[in-house]
Amino acid sequence: MNRPTSRRTVLTAALAAAATAGAVSPAGPATAAVPSAVPSDASSAAGPAVDNGFWHTYTDWRAGSGAGTRVVAGRRPGLVIGHAEGRTDYTDPHTGTTATWEYASWTSPVHRSTVPATEVIASWNAETPAGTWIQIELQGRYSDSTSTPWYVMGRWAAGDGDIRRTSVDDQTDGKSSVWTDTFSVDDPASGLRLVSYRLRLTLHRTPGSRLTPTVRRLGAMASDIPDRFTVPASNPGLARELRVPRYSQNVHAGQYPEYDNGGEAWCSPTSSQMIIEYWGRRPTAEELAWVKPGLADPQVCHAARFTYDYQYEGCGNWPFNAAYAATYDEMSAAVTRLDSLADLETLIRAGIPAITSQSFLKEELTGAGYGTSGHLMTVIGFTADGDVIANDPASPSNEAVRRVYKRREWENIWLRTKRYDANGKVRSGTGGVCYLYWPARPTPAQRRVLKSFGLL
Repeated sequence: MNRPTSRRTVLTAALAAAATAGAVSPAGPATAAVPSAVPSDASSAAGPAVDNGFWHTYTDWRAGSGAGTRVVAGRRPGLVIGHAEGRTDYTDPHTGTTATWEYASWTSPVHRSTVPATEVIASWNAETPAGTWIQIELQGRYSDSTSTPWYVMGRWAAGDGDIRRTSVDDQTDGKSSVWTDTFSVDDPASGLRLVSYRLRLTLHRTPGSRLTPTVRRLGAMASDIPDRFTVPASNPGLARELRVPRYSQNVHAGQYPEYDNGGEAWCSPTSSQMIIEYWGRRPTAEELAWVKPGLADPQVCHAARFTYDYQYEGCGNWPFNAAYAATYDEMSAAVTRLDSLADLETLIRAGIPAITSQSFLKEELTGAGYGTSGHLMTVIGFTADGDVIANDPASPSNEAVRRVYKRREWENIWLRTKRYDANGKVRSGTGGVCYLYWPARPTPAQRRVLKSFGLL
């Protein structure tokens, strides 16, 4: 697959969705492979296509190698600064400000993916009080027995008063590259794959303080999705609709140019806010005090501000959206890929909605009324006929957000990795990408489902 440039194109376009109306160590992370559907236009797609590996338990954190970090026990274990391992100067490229920070670090055990991967996307859940921030890095091992450099997958803080949260461009070793939030093998056709990886956390704080970030969860989704323009049709297996709040991104058109101008650029934070509120969380009046008076749904403006990637200059960074959701009380989140609508039905049956990424021409999705090179929407259920019920933020009003899309059309545009644009050129599809948010204390049924996907 021509993932690097196409992934960048898809992610960029997701901010402008057109709308008119190791082996794992014995104490390693939770991991599971999601079986791959055989594409109807591919000769072979045998074996799993997705591997999820996450560290989040006390045993997981203890299995890593710390330099100044300390593991905190309890119902939600985490990683904090125990003592400063050193100091470093960081010049924020988006403010020009240089500041000195104390730091400590933690490196995960090597995670050997069940899927030799062409792509890896990290995600994390953390608390970063004012005066703190974190950096997430990935180093992998190729199938030719060489290694990648340490790639920065994100410099992140929940707020924007200390640093500007940012991805890092121009990272490559000639074999792979990082495209905003995604590690990608440059030439998958060569057969080169990433067979294992480890992640490194660096926790920063104001020198001389006792402040610390707390990282509750860290991991990655590794995948090798075969090239496919179409996928087999699935059979309906569930009729259920979750009561998810409805928000339109388009009512915010022209708002906050500093956070990409609202409207069509805000599909991702608008979707995130819908799910956050489904779980009963929302920003307080004090947290929303910065929003201009009189604006509709100020919490959507809030989500845009605090998912904004200052390097990418948009709100569509997938891990940043997941990290934002996890800043709310007792929430967890992850970026992953799913294999089929059956997987989405499994989640909906357990009461877990999903945010999905897809791209399509106007005529490929009946009733959408628009075409897009990349767009995020929220799947909230299925009709008795198996059609997809989605809260689509690319709608003219909150009332118009609920849509029903034909199962076969929606399934294909979400799961394919290749498509044709309006000019007949081959472009990329996202291959089942989604992000999931859930309570830190899920129900037993929810826990079983999340565990089956390797997320717990």
